[in-house]
Amino acid sequence: MERDFKFRRGEELKIMAYFCQSCGYKSLKWLGRCPECEAWNTLVEEEVKPKKKSSKEEALKIYKLSEIVSRPKERIKTDLEELDLVLGGGIVPASLILIGGDPGIGKSTLLTQIAGNLTKKKLKVLYVSAEESPEQVKLRTSRLEVLEDFYFLSDTNMEVIVEAIERVSPEVLMVDSIQTVYLPEIQSSPGGVSQVRECANVFLRLAKEKNLTIFLVGHITKEGLIAGPKVLEHLVDVVLYLEGEKETGFRILRSVKNRFGAINEIGVFLMTEKGLISHSKYEDLFLSRGEGAVFCILEGTRPLLVEVQALVTKSYLALPRRTVVGFDPIRLSLLVAILEKKLGFNFSHQDIYVKIAGGLKIVEPSGDLAIAVALVGSLLEREIPSKTLFIGEIGLSAELRPVRDLSLRIREAEKKGFHKAFIPEASHLRKEDFKLEIISCKKVKEVLAQIF
Repeated sequence: MERDFKFRRGEELKIMAYFCQSCGYKSLKWLGRCPECEAWNTLVEEEVKPKKKSSKEEALKIYKLSEIVSRPKERIKTDLEELDLVLGGGIVPASLILIGGDPGIGKSTLLTQIAGNLTKKKLKVLYVSAEESPEQVKLRTSRLEVLEDFYFLSDTNMEVIVEAIERVSPEVLMVDSIQTVYLPEIQSSPGGVSQVRECANVFLRLAKEKNLTIFLVGHITKEGLIAGPKVLEHLVDVVLYLEGEKETGFRILRSVKNRFGAINEIGVFLMTEKGLISHSKYEDLFLSRGEGAVFCILEGTRPLLVEVQALVTKSYLALPRRTVVGFDPIRLSLLVAILEKKLGFNFSHQDIYVKIAGGLKIVEPSGDLAIAVALVGSLLEREIPSKTLFIGEIGLSAELRPVRDLSLRIREAEKKGFHKAFIPEASHLRKEDFKLEIISCKKVKEVLAQIF
């Protein structure tokens, strides 16, 4: 279809371009597949607004770093222990925080609880939502029994939100969600790349200029990533993901970006009728007390004891199954190949099922030894010793390689009453500093020989 480039006198020429709704890639023509993220049918036509030239009257501010006085800001406690831990000790004033998660996972519930708790501390809170009516929010606050003395606005127009901020002068702003907010001067639908990017820039400016703490809720895609351009995560100060199975009551709040604290920190919550409750006894979630092998991972600065279970059974298929929950399937295939090649075990005609207890997703390699022990134990139908810790990365020659912060992991096992720990020989720990029995091994076969 040809474009009509004839404009009347006085009309403004509109510059159009195509933007990928997944990654924000810009193209002057439509493409079926995005060259950047390789997603299909994601390029949408949007108007490109020319950047305004800065006025010459604006003073150019250049600072010498040694002359800048840095004053530490006192963090604001939310009275949700796990959330404060994930944030690094509480909310930093004038920060921009993005919370993502599956629909119905509890993002709005978490925001409502934060708003109620901050209101108790005499902070002025403005809650903005167009996805729910005021009556729905009122019902939720009544169910959660939170303090309802905070302001509510049901609108998505960015100009209206800015006007409400000027009128109320809140100290904390909550927006549910960033994908529904729009700027009228941008000719694209809410949730588009241009809308999300420009609205996020406005919120960032408001946070820094008005010393305003802002919480943004972000929808996620089917791949589990926050919808919209990647620049959204680059702009904000903190990115949190709320994870968990809807069928269970447990929720995990994970920090993937934090300019004021450690990343990969997690907080564990229990979803109840009264909202999200900080679950301090997280070992009940990741230790099923079954017949699996136990190892210790580090999530941020927190050590967690995790149990892995394996089921090896005879396969009647031409291609045996390799089913994994909470662990990388490629890494499982690698461990199985090492056990077959270097230790002589036969898994070629066996279906293998591996599950990490509690719905946790393991990324670091410290669980290699525990998974290998669980696989061999199920294949040989032998019982794995209880109260025993298995920590170590397995190399391609079936050697055990050390992992970071091993002493911190062993201290956590001591607190939980473990009696024995198998670790790599190259770790060079002082065994006399620990109460439990520490057994250093160079190869995987040394560990298997002592427990089976």
